[in-house]
Amino acid sequence: MKTKQELDIVDLLIEQHARIRDLFSEVESSSGEGRRTAFQRLTRLLAVHETAEEEIVHPIARRTLVGGEGLIADRLREERDAKHMLAELDGMDTDDPEFMPKLNELRVAVLDHARAEERYEFYRLRGTFSETQRRGMAAALKAAEATAPTHPHPGTESAKKNLAAGPLVALVDRLRDAIRNS
Repeated sequence: MKTKQELDIVDLLIEQHARIRDLFSEVESSSGEGRRTAFQRLTRLLAVHETAEEEIVHPIARRTLVGGEGLIADRLREERDAKHMLAELDGMDTDDPEFMPKLNELRVAVLDHARAEERYEFYRLRGTFSETQRRGMAAALKAAEATAPTHPHPGTESAKKNLAAGPLVALVDRLRDAIRNS
């Protein structure tokens, strides 16, 4: 098994997709405070993961993969739709009777999106770039994640929009998280 330092961008993203699947299961199988805490972790991971993909992965795929423009347009549409669903859930009480049906809709959308990324984007990146290049991309992804917003912000599904609004939005999100958790 590879260490965190040895993971390339494809390995890292697939590992994150597995964590996202696990967190959906944790939210679905818990209740009360446990569900709220698991959902906060899921929200944070989804927001950070998608922002970093939009800033690092998708622009590279758009420029280098055959058919990249259309491929990425489809992924960004899926991400925008998922952000809208996540934003609605982020404003709900996890004990609300509508929460679990809406969470299931989000789960289906996110997992379908992840499968499409893995099949049509990530594996093609693996075939296009060397291991050293993919490790460099992983480092860039981690740097983007360190400054990414921790809540969904529909409408920012591009590198330019994320880079323009991201730092301020991330600061506000992280302050909001600190206040919420204190």
